[in-house]
Amino acid sequence: MWYLLPFSWLYGLGVRVRNLLFDAGVLKSRQFDTPTICVGNLTVGGTGKTPHVEYLIRLLSPCHKVAVLSRGYKRKTKGYVLADRQSTALDIGDEPCQMKTKFPSLTVAVCEDRCKGICQIETDKRTRQTEVILLDDAFQHRYVKASLTILLMDYHRPIYSDHLLPAGQLREPWSGRRRADMVVVTKCPPSLSEAERLQITQSLRLKSSQTLFFSTMAYQDLKPMYCGADKPLDHLCSDDHILLVTGIARPLPLMEMLKSHTPHVSCLNYPDHHHFTAKDISDINNAFASLPSPKLIVTTEKDAARLQGVGGLSEEVRHHLFEVPIEVKFLFDEGEKFDREIKRIAKEE
Repeated sequence: MWYLLPFSWLYGLGVRVRNLLFDAGVLKSRQFDTPTICVGNLTVGGTGKTPHVEYLIRLLSPCHKVAVLSRGYKRKTKGYVLADRQSTALDIGDEPCQMKTKFPSLTVAVCEDRCKGICQIETDKRTRQTEVILLDDAFQHRYVKASLTILLMDYHRPIYSDHLLPAGQLREPWSGRRRADMVVVTKCPPSLSEAERLQITQSLRLKSSQTLFFSTMAYQDLKPMYCGADKPLDHLCSDDHILLVTGIARPLPLMEMLKSHTPHVSCLNYPDHHHFTAKDISDINNAFASLPSPKLIVTTEKDAARLQGVGGLSEEVRHHLFEVPIEVKFLFDEGEKFDREIKRIAKEE
């Protein structure tokens, strides 16, 4: 897309000017009393933010009152919204909805203005006991000066080989990585070699004060969305016919995982954060009905949050519909090191 490079240069000029205004103090960043941990990226979508935020939730929730603050991408509401157990993806966005469903006692809020959102959490009598706030996808929201900033980079899309929008997928120049306290290279192969680790480390050229980690995504056993029992992945067999329904940025890794169990995988792929329509539901019902038995339908947790708010799924689909959870694993035995730094920021150690 070389013909888009002039537009990328113009876009980059605007981003650089904005960052310079923050660096010079013309635009002000605000620090809050409550420890805040920002998780974000430099690229558009698909770096694994939600699984990493969920990792932090599992790590901190046993000892702290944790809140997650997101902008609630593609929600139909405006302003500050505090999620409850009835909140849908249309109310708060699919990723916050996913987290509220998985962690019902967790404080989940959305607000376009992160400073306003943090103030609401700190002053609302329902949430003012919050001890740690996780800022989801807030790396570019520089009006908040986070206690710790974690930058994620997809192993498959290194920021040092990409271009700015619209020619590439970078939201800002990759020099922005230097604002991060930690960088996590996500979605690595579990068998990542020391040689490749060194090559990535050298290519990133981080400051000595920055820490670098490598993580991989581990698919968990399939969970029924409506009825039935969990289905272990190792119980899938070559005779199973699977319909994979996704509305995520990069469905290929999930598709490849399923194909490692059975060659009979067909796909209905929609754009990232897609809101399913009545026609989509009809297409899903028809596609699944046409598959021979034994069969099941698989979707992601993020898509499940949107599908649950839409009616019209056939009884056959509902009885065979599973979501596949993802959990983060740190490579090179550095999980404990990562955990210690997070707990230090949360004032646990």
